[in-house]
Amino acid sequence: MKNWNGNLGDQISNVIYYYLPAFRWRNFRLFFGGQLLSMSGTFMTQQLTIPWLIYDLTHSAWLLGVAGFVQFLPTLFLIPFSGVLSDRWSRRDLLMLVQVLGISVSLALTILTFTDWITFPSLLVLSVLNGLLKGLDMPVRHTIVTETVDDRADRGNAIALNSVMLSSSLVLGPAMGGILIATLGVKYCFLYDTLSYIPAIFTLLAMRIQVPLAQAKTSLSDTLQKLREGFEYVSKFQPIRAILLILALQGLVGMSHIALMPVFAAKILNGDATTMAHLSTAGPIGSLFACLYLSFRRGIAGLERLIVFAQVAIGMSLISFSLSRQVWLSIIILVFTGCFAILQITSSNMIIQTLVAEDKRGRVMSFYALAMVGMMPFGNLLAGTLAHHFGATNALIVCGSMSIFGALWFWGHSSKVRHWIAQETYDLTIESQKS
Repeated sequence: MKNWNGNLGDQISNVIYYYLPAFRWRNFRLFFGGQLLSMSGTFMTQQLTIPWLIYDLTHSAWLLGVAGFVQFLPTLFLIPFSGVLSDRWSRRDLLMLVQVLGISVSLALTILTFTDWITFPSLLVLSVLNGLLKGLDMPVRHTIVTETVDDRADRGNAIALNSVMLSSSLVLGPAMGGILIATLGVKYCFLYDTLSYIPAIFTLLAMRIQVPLAQAKTSLSDTLQKLREGFEYVSKFQPIRAILLILALQGLVGMSHIALMPVFAAKILNGDATTMAHLSTAGPIGSLFACLYLSFRRGIAGLERLIVFAQVAIGMSLISFSLSRQVWLSIIILVFTGCFAILQITSSNMIIQTLVAEDKRGRVMSFYALAMVGMMPFGNLLAGTLAHHFGATNALIVCGSMSIFGALWFWGHSSKVRHWIAQETYDLTIESQKS
C-alpha cells in the first residue's frame, strides 16, 4: 500500500510538473505558497476593507477617489528607484523588508480599529505608507519570480503562475473580508492581514537564491545614471514603448470601476458590505480563469493580438457594468472584466520578461509597474471627479470608451511588437540549440 501511494504521488507530481513546470523548483513553491496567504490579506485590506471603511465614514465618492489617489501617489515616485535596487541588491532581501514594514502598517490599522480610534485622516496617512510599500514591492515581486526557477524555459510558466497566485489572492481576500465584515466587523479584516504576513516572512527566509556577483558590486552612485539608461531604453524601443503606453491607459481608466465599487455597491445597487464583497470577488474569479489559461499556454507568439482583444473587451465590460442595475448581472460582467484585464496585463508581462535582457529586467519592470500602478492614483482621482460631477454611471462610460480607443491605437503598433517577438524567439531558439 505504501509503495502504491508513493507511485501515485510520483505520477501526480510528474503530471503537475509537465503542465506547470515552474512547480518543479523549490524556491518557486515556497514563494507561491507564502505569498498566496500574504497577498490575500493585502487585497482584503486594499480592495475591500479600506475603501468600504472610507465610504462608510465619509459617504463621498469624491473623497473615495482622493483616498485612492493618495494611496497610490507615493508608488509613482518610488517605483523607478525600486527597479534600480532590484537590479543591484538581493530581491529576496528587498521583498523581506517590504513584508516587515507591511506587517507594521497592518498592525497599526488593527490597533486603531480595535480601539475605535480610526478616522478618515488616519486612514489617509496609513494609505500613504501602503503606497510607499507598494512602490518598493511591485518591481521586486515581478522580477524575483524569474529567479525562483533555474531553467529559462520555465520563466513564462512562472510568470503566469505568479499571476494565478495574485488572482487567487484577489478572490480569497475580498471573499473572506466580506464574511468577516458581515459577522465580526472590519477590525478582524486588519487582524487577518497582520497575521497573513507571518508565513510569507518564513517562506522567504527558507528560499535559497544566490545574489549575482554583478549586483553585489554595483554602487549607489550610479542610480540616476541607471534610471536614465532605463528610461532611454523603454522610450526609444517602440515595441516596449507601445506595451507600456497601453498599460498606462489600463491603469488610468481600465480599473476605474474598482475605485467606484463602494458607490455602485451601496448607492446604485442598494447593497451593503456583503454586496461589496461579492462585487470585489467577481473580477478576481475571472482573473483566475485567465491566468490558468495563460499558465497552460506555450510561448508568447500571438500575445500582442490578445492584448488588443482584451483591451476592447475591457472597455465594453466597463460600459456594461455601469448600465447594470441588478447585482447578479453586475457580478457576471465583473467576472469577464477581471478575465480580460488579467489577459492584457499578464500578456504584456510575459512578453517583456521573456525578451528583455537580464541586466535591464529590473528597470524595465519598474517602468512596467509605473505604467500601470503609477497611473492608478490619477485614474482613481479621475473616476472620483467624473462620478462627483456627472455620476458614477457616466464616469464608467467615459472610461470604457477611452479603453476602446486605446485598443485601436495599439492595433496600429502591434506589427512592431509581433516582429520583435518573432525575432527574439528565433534568436533564443538558436542560442538554446548551440548550448
